[in-house]
Amino acid sequence: MKILITGSTGVLGTALINQLTSLNYDVKLTSRRKPETPGQFDWVYSDLFSGDGLDEAVKNVEVVIHAATSPLKNARRIDVSGLENLLTKLEHIKHFIYPSIVGIEEIPFKYYKLKCEAEDLLKNSSIPYTIVRATQFHGFVDHLLLSKPLFKRYIIPGSIKFQSVDVGDFANHLIGLIEKGPQGRVDDFGGPEIMSLSEMANLKINVNNEPNKIVSIALPGKLYKSLLNGKNTNNMRQIGRVTFEEYLRQKLD
Repeated sequence: MKILITGSTGVLGTALINQLTSLNYDVKLTSRRKPETPGQFDWVYSDLFSGDGLDEAVKNVEVVIHAATSPLKNARRIDVSGLENLLTKLEHIKHFIYPSIVGIEEIPFKYYKLKCEAEDLLKNSSIPYTIVRATQFHGFVDHLLLSKPLFKRYIIPGSIKFQSVDVGDFANHLIGLIEKGPQGRVDDFGGPEIMSLSEMANLKINVNNEPNKIVSIALPGKLYKSLLNGKNTNNMRQIGRVTFEEYLRQKLD
């Protein structure tokens, strides 16, 4: 069975490569840049938006894990238009695995709206698919919200909640879906704990022996309210194994 990993230089793509290295799958990688450590796998250049290289990337492939995404820039070009281009090349595909994000229809954030559009594109196509949503990765929460203290203060937006998950745990879950075949939308994959951002900041301070303090500020708006209400979590699907504290300690090794 030949498997294609799109977005092979991204956070999830890299985790998939690491997991697949020890497994007996025939794997092809594709992205605009060659991965620094592609392992034993073949890499093919492709550009989702222009379509360059897609024919070669999908050639002789039976399963696609679509890890390509661009949350910070060019999101529509990559996550919607790019997916649309890719789907036109996949009439021969037996299984398209699409990683998505928990709560995207209830959180008023532009990137999440685009992920909803992308899910709809796949659902309305003729491609046999599995969609699995995950909660935010540990690294996403850490780097975006806890990476730059100001005057030795973490400025925390109130008591918003996260159920962060280890990217390696999620990559392993996606690989486990390969043999199960297309299932449509399946159950969410969430991290092992639901914590407030303040609790996560406290963990980081304690693990790293930082002098930083926490300042919590409530914010206005629907986005803040949706996170405060835990729309980005699923307490019925606490599946991941690696906790946020374990992630922080692994970074010190």
